[in-house]
Amino acid sequence: MKILIKTLQISLLCLFFSCGNSNPAKTENEITEAPEKEISFYYGADLSYVNEMIDCGATYKNSEGATKNPYKIFKEAGANLVRVRLWHNPTWTNYSNFEDVKLTISKAKAEGMKVLLDFHYSDTWADPAKQEIPTAWLANINNTVALSELLYNYTYETLNNLATANLLPDMVQVGNEINPMILQSGDLKWPIDWARNSALINMGIKAVRDISKSKNKNIEVMLHIAQPENALWWFKDATENGITDFDWIGLSYYPIWSEYKLTDVETPLKSLINTYKKRLMIVETAYPFTMENADGANNILNSDALVTGYPATEQGQLDYLNKLKEIVIRAGGEGIVYWEPAWVSTGCSTQWGIGSHWENATLFDFSKKATLGMKFYNGSLQN
Repeated sequence: MKILIKTLQISLLCLFFSCGNSNPAKTENEITEAPEKEISFYYGADLSYVNEMIDCGATYKNSEGATKNPYKIFKEAGANLVRVRLWHNPTWTNYSNFEDVKLTISKAKAEGMKVLLDFHYSDTWADPAKQEIPTAWLANINNTVALSELLYNYTYETLNNLATANLLPDMVQVGNEINPMILQSGDLKWPIDWARNSALINMGIKAVRDISKSKNKNIEVMLHIAQPENALWWFKDATENGITDFDWIGLSYYPIWSEYKLTDVETPLKSLINTYKKRLMIVETAYPFTMENADGANNILNSDALVTGYPATEQGQLDYLNKLKEIVIRAGGEGIVYWEPAWVSTGCSTQWGIGSHWENATLFDFSKKATLGMKFYNGSLQN
């Protein structure tokens, strides 16, 4: 993810069932299953860290102060989508691997929430500054045909294994913040080699389409770019180079790192939707509720992250999210995912310090009680 690099140096099918009764009038014993409610706007939470936080001793409280399973807290607040990242073989951590992802998806589905699976195609963070190829694939880095086959097989097999456990996601990201060419090693190469890049990305998309057809489940494909200004040129180049079979434009949007502020970000969002005729979702955003630090891991979002009129308070956090939702809806977008709202401070370590680098921007205060920002999800309950 871009923030970790820059600051730390670092759709739906409804089924109807009714009793076989030739009389059109319903009897008191006739059972009719109501169709699944269509989601008009996705209120999402990236919960990639939450299993680790629970293992590290974190307990979460809802807005009333009751300790509950964090997945249930988000569901009851109104969240209808959980995003989760997947690393290929992260030997430096026991999380964000296949087993951890299975656990997250099972818990999200148990609460009735949709799932967006985010393939990083790396053993570690993939973002605009780093698209490090999995170590197991490194020998094939200059063989696009062989690398395409590896990417296809990995994507297909991962999804097939999830299908076996009845845990297929509803959406799949083919890559994470793929502003640069994917599957590189070391320093990024520019300009993008689109013959290579399009071949790889299209094989990832094909794997999703193939498993979707095989399992008779509609799984939507998302391509994810960091910051709207980068999406403008990236999707133009990608489309011109044959990357067209996707459903969603996914964006990271943090005002601190974007050329567009809240006052004018509607313009690129609307342009992307109108130009490419794809659905659009902000899949990463966040806002601090305080500038204080609860541990020795320095906060990523500092005072530079503040937007005029939106102070680093719980109310400021909620107001930012509601304003961004208003802008996204007006532009024609269909969702917002809050990045790591449960990455609270614990005694566990990251790669860069003990604690959390995000505890001032989660949706829980330092006592692990839901902030006012959690009320952002209430919007789905009002639909």
